[in-house]
Amino acid sequence: MKHYPGPVGRLIGELSKLPGIGQKTARRLSFYLLGRPKAEVKELADAIIDAREKTKYCSICNNLTEKDPCEYCTSEERDQGTICVVESPKDVIAMESTGEYNGLYHVLHGAISPMDGIGPDEIKIKNLLPRIKEGIDEVIVATDPNAEGDATAMYLAKLLKPLDVEVTRIAHGLPVGGDLEFADEITLSKALEGRREIKY
Repeated sequence: MKHYPGPVGRLIGELSKLPGIGQKTARRLSFYLLGRPKAEVKELADAIIDAREKTKYCSICNNLTEKDPCEYCTSEERDQGTICVVESPKDVIAMESTGEYNGLYHVLHGAISPMDGIGPDEIKIKNLLPRIKEGIDEVIVATDPNAEGDATAMYLAKLLKPLDVEVTRIAHGLPVGGDLEFADEITLSKALEGRREIKY
């Protein structure tokens, strides 16, 4: 970064820490921002700070929210007998975009991955169990269709079986190894329709 003025080098360095942003993209974004009006750049900075300060996790489902509990957990119009378990808040948005699902959610913030040292205690499973005892009929496991997602689904199926709740997994109309957030709405709708009970 020695070729740039100090603040520019710092901006490039910070932007390159973002996922999917390499040095070249960070440099391009930095010069783009430097060429924009000061008010416009300040709006962007304020939006980032505002989102970081005003967004929290729902104490019930762990989804991102501005007020706790979130809109999904407090809505009386949603199906109170079904919980869809997903890996991240991005997956909630993907599921909602299908228009096919109208139940509750539970966000794990990850998936079981022994290779990466992530076990059941490193993701948000503990606060799911008390919710099942409140009269949930079905838990739909909508983790990504990859090794980590499958391991998480199997673990949840074994964990929830004694609680007398049906545990289903969305069908693999999704590409194996893909991410839920990148699936189109039709594929996601079909996968949701074709969900099945997890056998182990």
